[in-house]
Amino acid sequence: MTATIRPLTDADIEAVVALWEAAGLTRPWNDPRADIARARAVWPDLLLVAASGDDVVGSVMAGYDGHRGWLYYLATDPARRGEGIGSALVAEAERRLEDLGCPKVQLMVRPENTGVLAFYEARDYAEIDSALMGRRLIADN
Repeated sequence: MTATIRPLTDADIEAVVALWEAAGLTRPWNDPRADIARARAVWPDLLLVAASGDDVVGSVMAGYDGHRGWLYYLATDPARRGEGIGSALVAEAERRLEDLGCPKVQLMVRPENTGVLAFYEARDYAEIDSALMGRRLIADN
């Protein structure tokens, strides 16, 4: 892998949003810039980018609530897939979570995103038998 993993900076935001859009991770009801701001307000060192020179070629957002860690928005530049960037981002996010005392990490995969399941299974992630429920507290639009 020829990229450096580091926390996101202000200069990275638009490139990260474009990357998320290219990867099909954004949804109309979630403002990705608001998601970035919210994550940086709580755990700024857990929103990571993979940079190759001045280019952002990957990203992952991690979070920790004291009980479990979460991974969100893992994305790699489509032209750079297969280089190990996604694997390196997941490993660095896991390392940072473990350094915080996080005992386990979880993530959500949309049902239509079947290709990513094999990626995570190859990294010892397994499906958890649990119902996912949610409620929006703040509307982004």
